[in-house]
Amino acid sequence: MSDIGDAAKRLLIGRPMRSDNLGHTLLPKKIALPVFASDALSSVAYAPDQILLTLAIAGFTASAISLWAGIAVVFVLVVVVLSYRQNVHAYPSGGGDYQVVSTNLGPGAGLGVASALLVDYTLTVAVSISSAAQYASSAIPALRGHEALAAVIAVVVLAVMNLRGVHESGKVFAVPVYCFMGLIGLMALVGAVRFFGGDLPAAESAAFEITPQAGFDRGLVGFAGAFLFARAFASGCAALTGVEAISNGVPAFKKPKSKNAATTLALLGGISAVMVLSILLLADATGVRYVADPASQMTLNGGPIPASYVQHPTIAQLAQSVFHGFPLAFYAISAVTGLILLFAANTAFNGFPVLGSILARDGYLPRQLHTRGDRLAYSNGIISLTVVAVVLIVAFDAQVTRLIQLYIVGVFVSFTLSQLGMTRHWTRLLRSVANPADRQRMRRSRVVNYIGFVCTGLVLIVVLVTKFIHGAWIAILAMCLVYAIMRSIKGHYARVQAEIAVDDAQAERALPSRIHAVVLVSKIHKATMRAVAYARASRPTVLEAVTVAVDADEVQELTQEWEALDLPVALRVLDSPYREITRPVISYVRSIRRESPRDLVVVYIPEYVVGHWWEQPLHNQSALRLKSRLLFTPGVVVASVPYQLQSSLGETGLERVAYINGRKTRA
Repeated sequence: MSDIGDAAKRLLIGRPMRSDNLGHTLLPKKIALPVFASDALSSVAYAPDQILLTLAIAGFTASAISLWAGIAVVFVLVVVVLSYRQNVHAYPSGGGDYQVVSTNLGPGAGLGVASALLVDYTLTVAVSISSAAQYASSAIPALRGHEALAAVIAVVVLAVMNLRGVHESGKVFAVPVYCFMGLIGLMALVGAVRFFGGDLPAAESAAFEITPQAGFDRGLVGFAGAFLFARAFASGCAALTGVEAISNGVPAFKKPKSKNAATTLALLGGISAVMVLSILLLADATGVRYVADPASQMTLNGGPIPASYVQHPTIAQLAQSVFHGFPLAFYAISAVTGLILLFAANTAFNGFPVLGSILARDGYLPRQLHTRGDRLAYSNGIISLTVVAVVLIVAFDAQVTRLIQLYIVGVFVSFTLSQLGMTRHWTRLLRSVANPADRQRMRRSRVVNYIGFVCTGLVLIVVLVTKFIHGAWIAILAMCLVYAIMRSIKGHYARVQAEIAVDDAQAERALPSRIHAVVLVSKIHKATMRAVAYARASRPTVLEAVTVAVDADEVQELTQEWEALDLPVALRVLDSPYREITRPVISYVRSIRRESPRDLVVVYIPEYVVGHWWEQPLHNQSALRLKSRLLFTPGVVVASVPYQLQSSLGETGLERVAYINGRKTRA
């Protein structure tokens, strides 16, 4: 079974890589862009949808001002990109926002940012994969109604690809990411040419009318209208998610790391801004209507829309219009958009494990997350992210509209605190730097980060106010829960470290006064003899064999056989009127401890080593129960003495041999 499992593992993730091969996994800019920026680039696929969907509450006339919401989003995007370019130069070690905030605002604030980022990375996977499943269902009707299942399968496949290593998975992701950028750029170019040529067809939903909800009959007027516009802006700010991943992943870049990361950030910001504005301009030119519930929110000539109408995402509608008469382009854009949304989760699969490793190193997460796996990826972090993301997708039925409300709270918490931390970073450095040129550069950097702090802080307030009752409270609750868990883990590790620390007085008392060895015996066979031999080889002060009298006839036979062998070890029989095995042994061991508290009691337990899974429940059950109880007894050491049965030897590739009359034979 283990050979089959190992072969399957190697087939899925490849052969193990040596630690000295870590340098070969570093990424050039052309691979780093699709690996780290795919999340932000993919936001183009659903951020415009969310702006249009939110404004549609006030009718189509409100949707017409979606471009202004997009311009506001792009302004914040540019500010954040410029700010994070400061981050990657100042803190290139890979801690990202967590390191920036912990260093400049304190460990409590840093842990808060880490909690927000962990939640955000998880939601990135859930939202991106769910959106990809919806795009896939628009091109493949057979998937409609099965989006959640398709999303779960996609998450598992993506996890396996990441377990193979960052560099290898990055090569796979690069092609669809660049195809997506090229096709969206082509669609924007062709759409502009057809618009100015006067032959740009209307979108499939352009003939429908949007019915405003109660209170918005006059469009975006008054406080309610301003609130709705702010909510649309907050939804569109999903386009900023993923920017922080590059600052967390600076160590994965080839040298010069900071320069390459900053260049990748600039490319990301420019491409994302152009794509968002292009899509919103085309949506306005083609009259795209996009609502949460077409059946109740849209009408056709005053009557209901056709029951057969299926609302496609904005990009799919634009592709149908721009490439009208050329369906191949529509299917290509739908397919590549689905892929980019699928691979957008790869940003989280790179950011989450790295951040988890840093937190584990600092004692805030289980230490298993700090180590790399066979392929030099943080395998435990990847698996943890996969499990939580699958739970979210199933819980929310892969509905992007429901998940998006939880999405951007965490990332803007990290944005805001990170920019405040960088502002303090430059202020602190200015106190110790005398060179005028350096001081001028630091002042400019501080201004950039301060503007970033103001902008992201305002967006965070808007997000909290406009989205709190729509699901943002769930994300906030999740952050608080993750924060509390990490504080508890840190406290546990601190308590354990203090408890096991050795001072001078304890070092002098480290050696026990005597060693009392106990060999547990059920029957006399090779496993028992091996345990006795090992116990004798350790030369304890006291050595005895112990058996439990469950059956009187069997105990009498065992005693006679023991005496006949004339072993130099006394056999003690423990009475068990209720036919128990565990309790009499525990009571006897504890009695030894009471009589001689400074003695060390070593209990030797013979165990069979089997080779087949179905053999496991047939052996060693009493031994497992005894070990689990003895582990909680102070001053007691449990020594398992293995005896490999023939079935286990094939699993290890070893053979037991014996010499009979001078010839080597298999035992």
